Amino acid sequence: MYYAGIIGCGKIAELRHAPEYIECEKANIVGFYDTGIEKAKRLAHMFGGKAYYSLEELLADDRINIVSICNANTAHARDTIVALNAGKHVLVEKPMATSYEDCENMVACAKENGKRLLLGHNQLFASAHVKARKLIKDGAIGRPLAFRTVFGHPGPECWTGNPNSWFISKERAFFGVLGDLGIHKIDLMHYLLDDVAVSVSANTSTLDKRNPKGEFIDVEDNASCLIEMSSGVQGVVQVSWTFNAGEENSTRIYGTEGTIRLYDDPKYSLIIEEKGGAVIKMQLDSLTSNEEQNTGGRTSTGIIDEFVSAITENRPSRVDGEQALKAMRVVFAAIESVETGRRINI
Repeated sequence: MYYAGIIGCGKIAELRHAPEYIECEKANIVGFYDTGIEKAKRLAHMFGGKAYYSLEELLADDRINIVSICNANTAHARDTIVALNAGKHVLVEKPMATSYEDCENMVACAKENGKRLLLGHNQLFASAHVKARKLIKDGAIGRPLAFRTVFGHPGPECWTGNPNSWFISKERAFFGVLGDLGIHKIDLMHYLLDDVAVSVSANTSTLDKRNPKGEFIDVEDNASCLIEMSSGVQGVVQVSWTFNAGEENSTRIYGTEGTIRLYDDPKYSLIIEEKGGAVIKMQLDSLTSNEEQNTGGRTSTGIIDEFVSAITENRPSRVDGEQALKAMRVVFAAIESVETGRRINI
């Protein structure tokens, strides 16, 4: 049995991690820690367990053998390393950390301590994504040539309910939408194509999002990346916090013999359009949206079950720290591209 401590008690802990631990047959929640003790007390009341007054107190509890890190991006590396050194397995929310050196140190620390480090890249467990990876490997669309993947919603202030959320603060988030949503889609393309990006050219901008004072936020609310994979496949990753009419989270992969469409149709989660004109439609599942989680709908993504199973079975995971490191390398290269105005080889 695994006993969890949750570090950071915002919306992602409340709506994703804690409910998934409750649903997991092999895990129980021991308690919560947040720099704001009232937040920890609130989740402890909601889900059971103890509210800890310090991180050290939580990590000193010998009952706890796994932790979820759900706090602001700038705290991820520090708290992950402290938890690993305390002998805990760690599941950390994305983005992994705010520097590539920190990401490498997190992976190294897990290895040194013989503990697991997994990332909250939950899109890799969506049924249509898993099916699409197999179909592509089996040649369903021939040789992949290009892709287009999009993830956008009205912004973090909408799903968190906080117009001054740390997501919009460079001091606490470091990244804007590129680190928030872009990391999901970059990691997803690595997974779907069983490939890795080798170059990126990126653009970011802040077009619409303002803080409560009416000033433009100091992180990007839109980003686009032109990516080349090691196989030569090229594609576009577009992410936005300004899809104000509703969320979109879709992907298309174009091959020599057809196209795979993922989550871009209101009825079918996977559609294959063959070169000869045939169309194959499959309804496998739907992606959990921010709207669903905020209105009490489906919240399970499979990430907690994967975390616990990977430890129990002592097997590699598609969301291991080493895999996340590859996606983070692309994110940091994209930032360099924006700063220099050049395509960056990775």
